[in-house]
Amino acid sequence: MKRLVTGIVIVVAALFSIASAQVLDVYAVYATAIEEPWDGVIHTALLDAEAAGLINYEFVDDIGYAGDMERIMREVAEDNQPDIVFGDAFGNEEAVRRVARDYPDIAFVFGSGLGPVEPNFSVFDNWIHEPAYLSGLIAGSVSQSGVIGVVGGFPVPEVNRIVNAFIVGAKEANPDARVLVSFINSWFDPAAAKEAALAQLDTGADVLFAERFGVIEAAQERGAYAFGNMSDQNALAPDTVITGPVWHMEPLVRYVIDQVAKGAFTSQDLKDFTMMAKGGASLAPLHGFEQSLPADLIALVRQRESEILGGLFRVPINEETPTGDR
Repeated sequence: MKRLVTGIVIVVAALFSIASAQVLDVYAVYATAIEEPWDGVIHTALLDAEAAGLINYEFVDDIGYAGDMERIMREVAEDNQPDIVFGDAFGNEEAVRRVARDYPDIAFVFGSGLGPVEPNFSVFDNWIHEPAYLSGLIAGSVSQSGVIGVVGGFPVPEVNRIVNAFIVGAKEANPDARVLVSFINSWFDPAAAKEAALAQLDTGADVLFAERFGVIEAAQERGAYAFGNMSDQNALAPDTVITGPVWHMEPLVRYVIDQVAKGAFTSQDLKDFTMMAKGGASLAPLHGFEQSLPADLIALVRQRESEILGGLFRVPINEETPTGDR
C-alpha cells in the first residue's frame, strides 16, 4: 500500500507540473508585411515556438510608419495583455518606447538600431555581416564580367554593415571587381528594387546581391546569378540564387521565452543571438551549386566559416554608407 500511495503522489506531482507549465501569450507588431524578409524571419521563428507548444501567438503586420504603431500597440497591451511583444522599431522608435514605458509588466523585444531601456525593453538586430562576407567571396569568384550589383533598402548602419561585408568578400576574391551600389529608400518596394537591379545589369553586372526583395526577379529574367538575404531564397529562383546570408531568430526567441517564463527577463541588447557563433546566422545551402563552383573556392568558404565559428577570424564591421565603384 505504501508503494501504491508513493506512486500516486509521484504521478499527481508530474501531472501538476505538466499542467502548470506556462504557455506564454506573445503578440507581434510588424511595420511591414510579413512577406518582407526582415519581419518574415521573426514571424517564422515565432510560428516555430508556437508549434513547439511554448507560446500562443498573434500578430498584426503592415502597420507602416504613418503614426499607427503606437495606437495599435496600446490596443494590444490593453486588450490582449500579452507576456511578450515582438516587433521592429525602425521608423517607429519613439512610439514603441513610449508604449513599453507605460506597460512595465510586459516584455518588449524589438529590432532597433538603438539601445535597450530598463526595465522591459530589449533590442536586437540582424548581425548577419559574417555570412554576407562569405557570400561576397563566392560572388567575386563567379562573376565573369567583374561587375557586381548590390541593391539595398536605406543607407543605415544595419544595412551598411551587411553590404560592406559583402563587398569585402567580393574584393578579397577579386581585387579588380567593380561593385555597384544602389539604395531604393524603402524597406519593401519590390518594383523599385527590381528596377534598380535591372539598371545595374544594363551597366554590366552579372551577379547581384538582393539585400532587398525584388532583385532576384531581375536576375532571373536576365540570366544573372543572385545572392539572397535574411532567408534562404533559393526556392524563388533555383537556377539563379546561389546562396546568401541567413538570419535565424529561433535562438533569440527561445532565449526570451525562457527568460520570461522564469521571471528573469531584463532589458538587454540581444545582438550576440543573431550572429553565427550562437546559431543566429549562417550561409544558406548551396543547393547543388557546389557541383559547378571551384573546389578551392568552396574550401576557402568552409575554412572561413569554421574560423568565424571558432573565433579565429573576424569580419570587419563597417557601418559607413557604401558608395560602390564608379
